[in-house]
Amino acid sequence: MARSRFRGSEEVKVDAKGRVSIPAKFRRVFEACDDDWGTGKRARLVIVFGTRDWKHLQLFTMQAMEEIDQQISELPRGSAERNLLENIYYGHAEETEIDNDGRLVLPQKLRDRIGLSDSAFFISSGDSLKVWSPTNYEAQESALEDLVPNFEPGADPLSLLSSAPKAEA
Repeated sequence: MARSRFRGSEEVKVDAKGRVSIPAKFRRVFEACDDDWGTGKRARLVIVFGTRDWKHLQLFTMQAMEEIDQQISELPRGSAERNLLENIYYGHAEETEIDNDGRLVLPQKLRDRIGLSDSAFFISSGDSLKVWSPTNYEAQESALEDLVPNFEPGADPLSLLSSAPKAEA
């Protein structure tokens, strides 16, 4: 079965209590990827705020977190990789729900961490959403071009994908 993915971006207002309205197209993905969600229930998600150099929050669907949990549990106990991932995805994360009005409450400590004030910028990242302050996102967007040093201006971005092996005739 194909998995729901986030697509698109949206800028939304943040109220004085730290509530942001999750656009309907994004709420539907959280609902579809939460096996416990149903009529009258609230969709769950996990907010990961990561290491101190993160300038965004990452909102994961429950299915995506289950996959991450499984992959972390397969790493050797006590390994540096497992310790780092447990620290980020368990220690620097909070499970929460979207309220009945389609809003998510972002605690003050998380808003302060990413410099969020009166508006938030959501951008899709497949099975998660990233939440930025609009100013920090603009700075990050400019830096993206430097991540692929040999990518020529005007080139087709799909050329970055590795080619699937061709089936033999």
